[in-house]
Amino acid sequence: MTARLVHGGDLGSLRSAFPEAPQPFVDLSTGINPWPYPVHVPNDAWTRLPQRDAEVLCREEMAAYLGAPPSSLLLTPGTQIAISLLPLLVSRSHVAIASPTYGEHEQAWRTAGHSVTAIDVGNIAGLASDVIVITNPNNPDGRQMSSDLLLDLARRQAAKDGLLVVDEAFADVAPEISLAAHGGMEGLVVLRSFGKFFGLAGLRLGGVLAPETLRRRMEAAFGPWSVSGAALAVGATAYADAGWVADMRQRLSAAAAQLDKLLDGNGLQLIGGTSLYRLATAPDAARLHRHLSSHGIHVRRFPYAESWLRFGLPSGEETTRRLAAALESFS
Repeated sequence: MTARLVHGGDLGSLRSAFPEAPQPFVDLSTGINPWPYPVHVPNDAWTRLPQRDAEVLCREEMAAYLGAPPSSLLLTPGTQIAISLLPLLVSRSHVAIASPTYGEHEQAWRTAGHSVTAIDVGNIAGLASDVIVITNPNNPDGRQMSSDLLLDLARRQAAKDGLLVVDEAFADVAPEISLAAHGGMEGLVVLRSFGKFFGLAGLRLGGVLAPETLRRRMEAAFGPWSVSGAALAVGATAYADAGWVADMRQRLSAAAAQLDKLLDGNGLQLIGGTSLYRLATAPDAARLHRHLSSHGIHVRRFPYAESWLRFGLPSGEETTRRLAAALESFS
């Protein structure tokens, strides 16, 4: 039986473990934008099956936003399902995953019967693995790899009929490192998320840029109407809203800087992150995590690094005040 991975955002478990904590809980355990894109969904997006013209529009707007060839892009109902499906469509392989990163990648490839090795990102240059998986920017440490380095790696993978899989779930805040413009090239698969940057994780929208043969196999596996009409409508509007995107990138950057100042002022050492989440170390991280939980504040711990805590962005003055008060009361 596959072990259940621990994710951020599980407020139900936190409420059970800390029933006396102040309400409402402040969820800082994910990297989801706390200021979501404003949603306006036409009524017929709910009452009709997803329409072909709506799918085409959403794909074109997403491709334009990414600077990607529209023909290389497959819309998906979120990124997680693509992470799970991709290993089922690839022949049994040796897979190298730049770690630490999302646990979903390793679990999906292992479950599908592949041989998986976790590697340090500094060791990718001479890899002979059939499939290489890299998250860029990485979660949870925000590590970034240049597009030139990754393109060279993708070409080497293509030359031996291998794959480079690049998960760009957080690349909306670092568009300069994205490989989306090269979508469709042999040897390269790019995974894109909508919900994190646009703050609408529950909508379940994403995209895969892949070589034609693999993309068509994924499309056939998903079948018709895989993305809801509501997701298509919201996605098309959001991706076309260049003003909102530019303003939000600035807002997130300012909020991350403010959070850094708060964490640093309370004895935590910043070691990485993106403008959607910050990674810090604390000498007694486990106890601090319990302390914050008892104050109704949920942050993320990692079993492979006991001193790490990841903080999402507070959504406003009240949540910032609660976080500051909880950190200041820790001793």
